[in-house]
Amino acid sequence: MPLLGSTMRIYQPYPGVVAFYDGRIEGMRAYSDKPNWLDDGAYSLGVCSYAIISGGEALVYDTSISLAHARIIRETLEKKLGVNHIKVVLSHWHVDHVAGNEVFADCEIIANTLTAQAMHSNRERLENDNPPIRPLIMPNSTFETELSLKVGDVEVELRHVDIHSHDGTMLILPQLKLMLAGDALEEPITYVAEPKRLEHHLRDLERMAAWGIERILPNHGAEDMIVEGGYGPELIAATRNYVSKLLRLPHEPELSEQDLRTFVAEDFASGAISYYAPYESVHARNIDVVLKGRQEA
Repeated sequence: MPLLGSTMRIYQPYPGVVAFYDGRIEGMRAYSDKPNWLDDGAYSLGVCSYAIISGGEALVYDTSISLAHARIIRETLEKKLGVNHIKVVLSHWHVDHVAGNEVFADCEIIANTLTAQAMHSNRERLENDNPPIRPLIMPNSTFETELSLKVGDVEVELRHVDIHSHDGTMLILPQLKLMLAGDALEEPITYVAEPKRLEHHLRDLERMAAWGIERILPNHGAEDMIVEGGYGPELIAATRNYVSKLLRLPHEPELSEQDLRTFVAEDFASGAISYYAPYESVHARNIDVVLKGRQEA
């Protein structure tokens, strides 16, 4: 088992945008041979946190999957990139995005109010997960729907979306028409965390499609795509297609028999998304939770 964080790769897909990527290494686990969220829910699929840097300031977008990872992020910014002031933005409340918060406890940690509420409501669960996030450091700055701020000379917009999780925060760099998408856009497919909210997710995907975004950096995606500058807006359309088809499951149960390659064959064929075998189990789980969730709705 490697030391946590020892397999992290650091890239700069754009000037002033740093990507901290780990995982997607065949046959390797980072935390334990036994089932756990860090290996099975993040590391195996590939996970990336980001930092926007300008004028000695940095804005970190998600604090990664462990304290060790967060320390590498902070040390890289301060010791190698000359950063002397750091703020943090949380994309949403899920464990693999807030696990490193303690390393940034002395910084401003920004989240929308729904993320702060979800972290408070799920504090016991997060602090006793496997591995535990203890203590869970909460946001100390919140906003409602949108927030504009500056990192050095770089303009940044934060926008709330209800995609994947009801409390998503997208980070947009208007000058680059670039969006850091958290888990709202995951490649090749979204992980269904809130099956009863799929209609809400679909509406916000349609709203997002009108934003004029040209490049997208997700927190879970193919390493080579992130290195090359991210995905195009077709990732929004592919996610919308997938969610739309999931919504058909209760009335077309035969769709539940389709594997991932078949379920989204057109988007694989177009090149909008790329196949990655570990997402077969994500797809199977999505079908299961959607069918159960819709029955209970």
